Amino acid sequence: MIGAGGAGMRAAIEAAAAGARVAVVCKSLLGKAHTVMAEGGIAAALGNLDPDDNWQVHFQDTMRGGQMINNWRMAELHARESPDRVYELETYGAIFDRTPDGRVLQRAFGAHTYRRLCHVGDRTGLEMIRSLQDRIVQLGIEVHMEVTLTRLLKDGDRVIGAFGYNRIDGAFMTFRSKAVIIATGGWGRIYKVTSNSWEGTGDGVGMGFEAGAEVLDPEMVQFHPTGMVWPPGVRGILVTEAVRGEGGYLTNSQGKRFMLEYDPKKKELSSRDVVARSIYKEVQAGRGTEHGGAYLDVRHLGAEKIKKTLPSMYEQFLRLADVDIAKAPMEVAPTIHYAMGGLRVEAETGATTLPGLYAAGEAAAGLHGANRLGGNSLSDLLVFGRRAGEAAAAYQRNTGLGTIDERQVNDEQQLLLLPLVGEGKENPYLLQQELQGAMQDGAGLAREEKSLKACLDRVLELRQRSARIHVPGSRKYNPGWHTARDLRFMLTIAEAIVRAAIERRESRGAHWRLDYLEKDPALGRVNFIAYSDAGRVKLKTRPVVEMPPELAKLFADTAAPPPASRPPASTPPKQPVRR
Repeated sequence: MIGAGGAGMRAAIEAAAAGARVAVVCKSLLGKAHTVMAEGGIAAALGNLDPDDNWQVHFQDTMRGGQMINNWRMAELHARESPDRVYELETYGAIFDRTPDGRVLQRAFGAHTYRRLCHVGDRTGLEMIRSLQDRIVQLGIEVHMEVTLTRLLKDGDRVIGAFGYNRIDGAFMTFRSKAVIIATGGWGRIYKVTSNSWEGTGDGVGMGFEAGAEVLDPEMVQFHPTGMVWPPGVRGILVTEAVRGEGGYLTNSQGKRFMLEYDPKKKELSSRDVVARSIYKEVQAGRGTEHGGAYLDVRHLGAEKIKKTLPSMYEQFLRLADVDIAKAPMEVAPTIHYAMGGLRVEAETGATTLPGLYAAGEAAAGLHGANRLGGNSLSDLLVFGRRAGEAAAAYQRNTGLGTIDERQVNDEQQLLLLPLVGEGKENPYLLQQELQGAMQDGAGLAREEKSLKACLDRVLELRQRSARIHVPGSRKYNPGWHTARDLRFMLTIAEAIVRAAIERRESRGAHWRLDYLEKDPALGRVNFIAYSDAGRVKLKTRPVVEMPPELAKLFADTAAPPPASRPPASTPPKQPVRR
């Protein structure tokens, strides 16, 4: 198991329950995963506040949010199974906010028809990680922390393990296994402004790509509408969608609530791609805030409700920006938050295109299509983490350990050691910064042919220069050495993103082309896939698989149900209870 976020831990729990011997390897520490940044809630159609909610409506919302290029089967399984995964999480010790009669409380979120997000204030991801971690410890699952894996090992076409090193002393480590699950999250650090922490460099997807696995929808990168803007040191840190779910308003520098114009029906609870573009347009029109964003205002909710339902946001702005959000608005702007693209997997099993290799969570693609709905990430982790763990455990029962090819190990060792012994003069930190700037400017929220092609040229140049990186010192406690290998993965993923973004000459979901503002019906019927051709990034397309008639008919009725409701600001919030 590579990765110890929500998907990795849930997969490990399921594989262990099926009788497999499991080892979890994580780049950082157990419990420190990007899952904790999913603060607003877990999307699941429990129907506790809106009885009309059901899996069919959740399925429709997910498909429409993804602009219909999603893997319909993944969206169906996700919508059907999310409620059970939420209740199961309670058996691990998770404690959700409650309605007065003791049911799991649910809140409204962008582009969800009903109030659907099960939450723990604005710390839901943290509660998920805590509960899963407790279960991992209880089961006695083997965990290797602060280990970076850099290469998948193969016996023929089959994946039989992984190679990497201990981040503390640089000691090389080889893991041999019957199956490998990649759950390493996304690649937000490829961009300059991101909510992702330092681990999000696309290692797992990069390893899969280098080993021969296919990468689906790489061009689809989500810009969360609301990241912190000021001061510069905190730029990009997430401001959870729960702020808008609880009733926050977005206003421009003129005090105008602009989402009433961009989406009069859903307003601030429109889909993330729509809200992010709306903020961008306001800034471009000269109506942005002092630091190039918009205002997010919750003062009308009252200090008591703010501190009760949004405690993390209250503390975050008070400590990092010296802003009391009960007295002053927040300043926010879009930030890179999530990768809809990732390794191509089978819906039922999480199996990639390589035998013995599975993927789940943000490292796997298909569920979210062109845009992820808020809250779907956490239920994604639970649903497909469980399925990948179950499938990998079943696969290994009838499979023997493969034979490790020492040439593969030696090749990776030489690649890792090159920055320490080579005569190059390139600095990995500076190259990383140049890559982040190029991607932010050329393949960011608003894209066009000229900027994308210039960005691709820059990425290819940086890739050539990365072969001449030099890092002083030894392998011990050497962050520059770590960055050198991370950068190779980042450059590969960046090239895949830009090449696919150039070829998708339309605007769809998170992919916004200023030179092709409308959807292209032909491109709406295909997904782009990046694959390795002797180490070079190549693209191909595959048709979006049509859903069966019984599901297709759900979209035949154009009449949409009423949007998720939320109490007016003057209504005192009900006291949630816990059982």
